[in-house]
Amino acid sequence: MVRPEVLDTMSFGNARGRDLKELIVKPKRRKYSKKNNPAVELMERVRQDKRHHDPQRSDYYRYDKYEKTVLALNDFDVGLVQKNGKVGKQFDFLANFIDTAAWTGKTILDVALKEKVSTVVSGSKFPHAVEVVRGLRSNGLDEGFNQQNIRQIFEDLLREVDLYGNDIALMQNRFVSPLSAIADDFYRYEISDTLLVGGEKCVELTFSPHNPESFSFNGKLYIPVNDSVRYVKRVTMRVPKAINLNYVDNIFISQNFIKDSTGNTHKTLDDLCLEMQFLPGTPKLYGSRQVRYSGFSYVPAEDLGNVTAGGGREILLASAENEYEDFWKESRLIPLSSAESNMGEMMFMLRKKPLLYWTEKVLKVFVNGYVTTGNPSKFDIGPVNTFISHNTAEGMRFRVGCVTTPALSPHIFGRGYVAYGLKDKKIKYSGELEYSFIPKTYTSREFPVNSIRATYQYDKDQLGQHYLFTNSDNVFLSLKRMSSDLITYRRLAKLEYNLELRNNLSIGVELRHETQEATEWVPFMRADGVYDRNFKQAALRLALRYAPGEKFVQAVTSRKPINLDAPVFMLTHEFGPRGLFGADFTLNKTELSIQKRFWFSAFGYADIILKGGIIWSKVQFPALLWQNANISYTIQPESYTLLNPMEFAMDKFASLDLTYFMNGLIFNRIPLIKKLKLREVFTFKGFAGSLSKKNNPEYNDDLYRFPHASGTVAMGRTPYMEIGAGIDNILTILRVDYIWRLTYRDMPGIDKRGLRISLHFSF
Repeated sequence: MVRPEVLDTMSFGNARGRDLKELIVKPKRRKYSKKNNPAVELMERVRQDKRHHDPQRSDYYRYDKYEKTVLALNDFDVGLVQKNGKVGKQFDFLANFIDTAAWTGKTILDVALKEKVSTVVSGSKFPHAVEVVRGLRSNGLDEGFNQQNIRQIFEDLLREVDLYGNDIALMQNRFVSPLSAIADDFYRYEISDTLLVGGEKCVELTFSPHNPESFSFNGKLYIPVNDSVRYVKRVTMRVPKAINLNYVDNIFISQNFIKDSTGNTHKTLDDLCLEMQFLPGTPKLYGSRQVRYSGFSYVPAEDLGNVTAGGGREILLASAENEYEDFWKESRLIPLSSAESNMGEMMFMLRKKPLLYWTEKVLKVFVNGYVTTGNPSKFDIGPVNTFISHNTAEGMRFRVGCVTTPALSPHIFGRGYVAYGLKDKKIKYSGELEYSFIPKTYTSREFPVNSIRATYQYDKDQLGQHYLFTNSDNVFLSLKRMSSDLITYRRLAKLEYNLELRNNLSIGVELRHETQEATEWVPFMRADGVYDRNFKQAALRLALRYAPGEKFVQAVTSRKPINLDAPVFMLTHEFGPRGLFGADFTLNKTELSIQKRFWFSAFGYADIILKGGIIWSKVQFPALLWQNANISYTIQPESYTLLNPMEFAMDKFASLDLTYFMNGLIFNRIPLIKKLKLREVFTFKGFAGSLSKKNNPEYNDDLYRFPHASGTVAMGRTPYMEIGAGIDNILTILRVDYIWRLTYRDMPGIDKRGLRISLHFSF
């Protein structure tokens, strides 16, 4: 067992340490050169020697980890609160809970505290590290929200810093590490001093970026002088003031390392602090993540053998969220301040105030999209963004829905809605009943799912307009660039079983039957002029999805990825013979999709989605592989901006969706423009495919003709393509794209170009 040496953390502007209000390195007035620069040579040696002291080389490696995360109001002045009339006087008691920031020495008011105790197991024989969480604790204003979501967001924004990696992932961005393979071209290095660190003589090496607007750091590395293997013993760094980073004023990072008798190095301390403000005039925020490491060992732990065999990257022990105070006193490697210890008392007093009560209510509606009906709520009403919407076929559409919560039953869930259109005067509805084999805490959809679900639905089906990440009757999609009434009415019944494993592999089996009803806009007419009122289809669907390392925010109905770093593979196959539950034709369809975000260090990142599909059987046109047309003025993922609904008929296709975010790579180098912190974005979307003779109505009298209003044609040999160039980060929240259609520009009724907009919140 290797015991860590205790090293003091570096203080930035701390009253107890030296004042480093701005660690900006200003090189001497001389031309910088990498050639014959001893600092550059030393950095290259540090990179090369990493393999000689990396404990991950061992077959087995584990260590214990304690993590404390605090969110607080920064520069908090209780006097200003007290001066705010009668409202302010209600919060006089906050003066008893004032804290001092360990990093900056500023006065803060802690509003959220999270602690985690875990053991991390890794090594050369493991495909990835496994973190076994033994203790988990949370207190603060966010207690009324989904704690799993909150923890996922915090851990993604304030990730553990890997100094030896090419990139450092923070605030959902990638910063170039001072030890990156491209760092010599990105940073200026200088040897500034020699001093003792933890009793060991070290070189102090200072680094700063050539371009301070880029995602980079200023800081210092401390490298032992008398060790034959060059490694970093301590690092302190912060982001430049001019960085193109939203809302964040400062980020400070400090890390300490020790070397054991085997020659391997271990990180013993990893501290991070940030100061931020979302809008001028709003409260300033302070956040800190402090991590301590201990118990380094190369010997397998017998009690963890069965636990780590589950396949997931994180394993939460059943007792983790219910550990007693004695456990925390023994495991806590960083003492709590008086304010942190008494946060529960402060929250109890705050929640007695009506102002906080109603603020939480409004925030829950905004975050969840549903209105709660009690405390605890057994029925939630929503989604609120579907209460009122508009489309060509229905005119004004009104909808009200409801979903049960685990407060009613942790295993049995129901959800449904009723909708009515003023123009078509039809009532639509949906009902769902689900049994979860795993008791749930927040919603039936929370990870991992292991359930049986039955659904019956009658509603409109917008052919060629199946939005994948929002409801089709979302009020924000009501404003459209063109009218489209290519709508049928669909009666759908399905029974499904869904299973999600801890390693992010999911399996879904679904038996479905649907009846498509013709409308005046989409008639089902055969070659002989005979009209059918409806047709039926049925199939058994098998879906396999694998997303290793995926993290997401769980909503009531859907999930939103926190980031797109994890690759996502999805394979589906549907088969239903003619006659199955009265089906009018055989359905035999296979689809595959792959998506991944690729980071290019200082050069931004790209989101790439590949899809393909084929229909092996003869089907009626509503069952063809229609590509999604986006006819709204907003930017919608996995849809085509200038494509018309049902424009191209295909029974086989392949598509590519590419979005490249440059993160200010060009704008950061333009004087004055760089002050606006704008970022570049480029898009390309395209698909190629064909329609076989067996599914082409021109060759089959028993197939329905394409609706005349759709202008549908069989896909030709030329692929459909559109490109776009845009400006992101306008006022930190807006993205505007200008899109050009490259092919099939002579088709009637199409848009050749267009401007699209979306809200894009990013750091």
